[in-house]
Amino acid sequence: MSLKSKLNRLKPHLSVGNPSEKNSTPPPVANIEVPFRERWEQENVFPYFMDQDYCLIREVKYPLSYQHGHYCFRDFLTAIDIWNQQPVNHPLSAKGHQAEELFFFDTETTGLGGGVGNTIFILGYASISGDSLILRQHILPHPGAEVPLYQSFLEKVNYKTLVTYNGKSFDWPQVKTRHTLVREHVPKLPQIGHFDLFHAARRLWKHKLERLKLAIVEKEVLGVERVDDIPGFLAPIIYFEFIDSKQPDGMLGILKHNEIDILSLITLYTQITFQLCGTDKTQTRPESYEVGRWFASLGEKNEAKKVLSKLATGKDFTSYQAKYALALQHKKDRDWECARNMFSDVVDCGDNRLMLEACIELAKIHEHRLKNYPLARDYCQKAIIIVSEMETPPIMTNQSSLEQLKLRLKRLERKL
Repeated sequence: MSLKSKLNRLKPHLSVGNPSEKNSTPPPVANIEVPFRERWEQENVFPYFMDQDYCLIREVKYPLSYQHGHYCFRDFLTAIDIWNQQPVNHPLSAKGHQAEELFFFDTETTGLGGGVGNTIFILGYASISGDSLILRQHILPHPGAEVPLYQSFLEKVNYKTLVTYNGKSFDWPQVKTRHTLVREHVPKLPQIGHFDLFHAARRLWKHKLERLKLAIVEKEVLGVERVDDIPGFLAPIIYFEFIDSKQPDGMLGILKHNEIDILSLITLYTQITFQLCGTDKTQTRPESYEVGRWFASLGEKNEAKKVLSKLATGKDFTSYQAKYALALQHKKDRDWECARNMFSDVVDCGDNRLMLEACIELAKIHEHRLKNYPLARDYCQKAIIIVSEMETPPIMTNQSSLEQLKLRLKRLERKL
């Protein structure tokens, strides 16, 4: 018998091979009892069997005409088209992506801390498929079923970019931690991009929202009203009760809570895109200012100037904020005369913090660039007066502290 023939005979007895290939099509096991199976199936929840264990999977399909908050899911397709037509670089840009390549992801866990002591018991996500939005939730029926949970989840994850709300700090790192415990039995985690919408919401709406929890952003910005929703902090308690009783009712409430979270991510991404790209007709002036300031921080000077210049023509507080931001941009471009004119417009705006910063900038420009020491001294003295008269001085940078301003004034008097 040839060596090749001998190896072929031994193949069935060898255990080597890629674990992900071995587990890619787990054999169905019909003899495992699933408590309250009929009740689960009434809610579109079906078991996924693997070896001698199982997890549960819920799947819901939405038409693209379905409206969640101010937008329907078809508007998300418009958002993707807008990014693909925009030449602007932005961390949330979907340029080069198809709508089907983004998946909106959220988890439910037994706690808010990191590490192996925190278990994920729902992996939920949604994505566009054809003319529908498909939402799936993978449920951990008991703590020992993480292998079928992650196997079933990773079989479906073939997308390009993750979209989450604070997922960079919490959800995805926690997935990585739990996956490490079962990585010998399930496929590898994919290498994917990540859009975290929490940071965008903080930039755009921190001026009007004291807290930026997703439920608050939903209500105040997206127009989403939750009815009979289970608060997120109760989810771990309900899950532990479910482990003891196996009764689905409490878990069904958590699944609905998780579902709304995921659907809101789609509406939120659409809203943020329309804000950033200037197609939101209801955008407020403060929101436009935050968009312009964001572009400026990214080095997108032309886009920043385009947005901020439209705001800088009035006499309201947002106009002065826009002028100050434009002045900083001119300063970076070493256009000292334009920067001086813009800062001068802000000096008497009525807002102490903005006036203080403008005076300091003018003192520096006149001292170091224009060599006009009398004017530099005047602006420095005005800055000192502003700081001295403020009842609650703002958090100072080193250059705007009273001590530093007095040192600057002494230096200018010596030069004079």
